[in-house]
Amino acid sequence: MKRLKEYLGRMKAAGLVAAFCIDGQEEMEVQGLTFDSKAAVPGGIFVCKGKNFRVEYLKEALQRGCLCYVSEKHYELSEGTSWIQVKDIRKAMPVLAAIFYETEQQPVHLTGITGTKGKTTTAYYIKAILDVWEKKQQKAETGILSSVDIYDGKEPEPAKMTTPEAIEIHRHIRNAADAGIRYLTMEVSSQALKYKRVRGLKFDVGVFLNISEDHISPCEHENFEDYFTSKLSLFKQTRVACVNLDSAEKDRILSASRIAERVVTFGTTGAPDIWGHDIEMHDGKISFRVRCDRFHEKFHLRMHGLFNVENALAAIAAAYAYGVDVESMKEALASVQVKGRMEEFESKDRNLVAIVDYAHNRLSFEKLYDSVYKEYPGYEIYTVFGCPGDKALNRRRDLGLISGLFSNRVYLTTDDPGTESVSRISEETGHYVEMVGCPCECIEDRALAIHRAIQDAGEKKTVVLVLGKGSEGRQRFGNLTYDCPTDSEMVRKSMNNYDRQTIRQKVSRRS
Repeated sequence: MKRLKEYLGRMKAAGLVAAFCIDGQEEMEVQGLTFDSKAAVPGGIFVCKGKNFRVEYLKEALQRGCLCYVSEKHYELSEGTSWIQVKDIRKAMPVLAAIFYETEQQPVHLTGITGTKGKTTTAYYIKAILDVWEKKQQKAETGILSSVDIYDGKEPEPAKMTTPEAIEIHRHIRNAADAGIRYLTMEVSSQALKYKRVRGLKFDVGVFLNISEDHISPCEHENFEDYFTSKLSLFKQTRVACVNLDSAEKDRILSASRIAERVVTFGTTGAPDIWGHDIEMHDGKISFRVRCDRFHEKFHLRMHGLFNVENALAAIAAAYAYGVDVESMKEALASVQVKGRMEEFESKDRNLVAIVDYAHNRLSFEKLYDSVYKEYPGYEIYTVFGCPGDKALNRRRDLGLISGLFSNRVYLTTDDPGTESVSRISEETGHYVEMVGCPCECIEDRALAIHRAIQDAGEKKTVVLVLGKGSEGRQRFGNLTYDCPTDSEMVRKSMNNYDRQTIRQKVSRRS
């Protein structure tokens, strides 16, 4: 374990220290590092961060025995309290984390994925490919940090955010290395890049999937340019950049990617290094061919959604950069299914299909409806979704218009309303749904909204889309988060009710 003076020295060397007082405790070994006062331990460092930080958190951490606190502000507390005042707490956190978890030499290969849509599916595609490849070499299962869950060599745990804070990231890297994991795949959000959660990391492979306007609000990105440049900054810490030539703004993305040591392009247009073509769908199964300088092979996907070909090509490009054999790629992609992503449920009479997906922004809605129209021609489309409160305000207009244009009926419901009322969010979104002539109903209870959509389908050929939450089993009300059933659980229950009801109706008709 490193001594307190070593933490101070590293931060001084990084030009981060504004003032400090650690008299008499320089030689003390640091026993812990956290920004959560309830997780503070004797001899640890406590980090004061966040716009909602209160001095009560610091007092609790000190009561629990913390050795020192690090903050942008000096707090007048009891005499003898050690403190380090820094110029930028966001820059300081990854420095502290790398020291405490001894990850400065980065003991695992990191793959980072950014983009407006598809990060989670692509992350699991890459993990699946690397798992097959590593298994052939008798190596450990690879790790993942995703918005669904986390695996770092210990027990899998549910994720709390798309990209964890720097201290958590370095803890997971340390755990992975200690467990013998050689590859760790992670989603990298625009917020993680903007607020320096991944600062100091070097991504062996960095994947840029696509870009569209999202996460623009007073508490996220002030405008599209801020959002876009935040994502582009991934390339500054990437060795091999994988770029989608089918993305909007591809020229600017390509230009930014050239800061990397090497660029691998993928897509279905524009002569990419990894070229996907001959995309076909038979009995709900998707296949496509891939040509590159190493192979020309046919691939199959287990997951529905034609847009997943783009995610698969991204995963193939990343695997190509690592030197993975094509058979490992094919085997993995043919078998992987991601929780809460294009999960399909079919009624016993085969008239009704329900799809649970995480689609939650303009680009993901556009891609989803395009795929559903092609995969289910002639079906009516009922859509269940909500918009979050306090952030991404543009979604209310965008998702309202898109869902209204492509649905026969829309059911607006709860999706992390935060400090706003669900009725107000639904009213704003519903205005745009009805603007394009689509019937719209607001049902705050998400389980009831799903049940109503499935029951309203009747015996017509119908696809019910349940969007926005995926596999998340929680809702945010105010500043608190509460556990709740997942969309998949609620759809399964409503589908069972639908099946029982249709069977009873058939029996009744016969009698």
